[in-house]
Amino acid sequence: MLSERLLTSVVRECTKNYLRLEPTQERRVPGPKPGQKYMLYMHVPFCERLCPYCSFNRFPFAEDRARPYFASMRKEMMMLKELGYDFESLYVGGGTPTIMIDELCDTIDLAKETFSIAEVSSETNPNHLIPAYLDKLQGRVQRLSVGVQSFDDGLLKQMDRYDKYGSGAEILERIGEASPYFTSLNVDMIFNFPAQTEDILINDIERVVESGTSQTTFYPLMASPSVARQLARTVGRVDYTRERTYYEIISELLAGGPDPLFEHGSAWTFNKRGTGAAGEDAMIDEYVVDYEEYPAIGSGGITYLGDNLFVNTFSVNDYNAAIAAGRMSLMGKTTFSLRDRMRYRFMMQLFGLRLDKRQFERDFGCTVEAGLPVEMAFMKASGAFDRDTRDELTLTPKGRYLMVVMMRQFFIGVNNLRDQARAALVGEERELIFG
Repeated sequence: MLSERLLTSVVRECTKNYLRLEPTQERRVPGPKPGQKYMLYMHVPFCERLCPYCSFNRFPFAEDRARPYFASMRKEMMMLKELGYDFESLYVGGGTPTIMIDELCDTIDLAKETFSIAEVSSETNPNHLIPAYLDKLQGRVQRLSVGVQSFDDGLLKQMDRYDKYGSGAEILERIGEASPYFTSLNVDMIFNFPAQTEDILINDIERVVESGTSQTTFYPLMASPSVARQLARTVGRVDYTRERTYYEIISELLAGGPDPLFEHGSAWTFNKRGTGAAGEDAMIDEYVVDYEEYPAIGSGGITYLGDNLFVNTFSVNDYNAAIAAGRMSLMGKTTFSLRDRMRYRFMMQLFGLRLDKRQFERDFGCTVEAGLPVEMAFMKASGAFDRDTRDELTLTPKGRYLMVVMMRQFFIGVNNLRDQARAALVGEERELIFG
């Protein structure tokens, strides 16, 4: 599709320009804006073993590294409190946040005592869907997101997940047992993995439905150049020409027809109809839709506040040293222009299926048509908009896929940013990641 190829190229070049990390000597992030709602992102960079396709900051788990790290995160939370922040939502990502369940629970408890947090989302892996973990998460975490990626045993073996987390059948059984513990259980899946076929994809969709989960997210494979090269050497090149076909299969089987089981919560998240996970109050997998600005704590955390994006050091050693010295671990930042911020709003709100035109004009002092004439013309010409009124923009099915393309390329750009930060690792930590 010509519009998809053009959009891929344009977003790739845009992210190269504005996702470029520059060193910073700032000791803390800026304080909050009066009246602004914020979410707190917390990063736990430890995994039992490292998945080859993952670009997030992560290290092999060792208790002597992880335990002091959680203590540092709790100290960093208090720095945000001193700056005047309050939070209504907490998202814990990784890595594997549940790698040390007692430390995680202590950290969540402190966050709830310190801030006005009403809901907590956390990521986990299938091997932690057992009563010893679920009993402690129940009541503390409202939305649990489980990294499944695929139920196909062959793909799980290629991704080095079969030995770690069990077969597809075992994972499916654990999801069914875990669902009652949470307001929302999200199953994370990947589509367009090199060895995935249409039959494998359809079987994955059927297993998601069978699991009884209230929410599922089907991510397109988002590989930075370094990860793409590794995949090409091991399991094959990523074929983007079939991505749209795969996305249409997912959308049709989950949310198509006269009486679908799921409905779109975002361009790639699906909420089960008739459950607490559906509707306007649904918890969404991509927190950037609901919270445009958010501080992030922890090694490898990425903060977006105002016109600045800050990146925390990827070194756990340097992170702990910075927190012990009473400062945050900011190692780099990039500054967005007004146009970049408008593009970011345009992308994130449409990814969430609706752009509020009146809010856009209030915040930026111009209409979206005046601020982003080229972007609006391209999307209109591509047939992306379902409703285009004075109040809002919504998407057609084609428009939803174009947002998948846009977000895929944006996140690849963010992964490139992570690669820049990871390249600064030295000594033992560099050996742990790069060998």
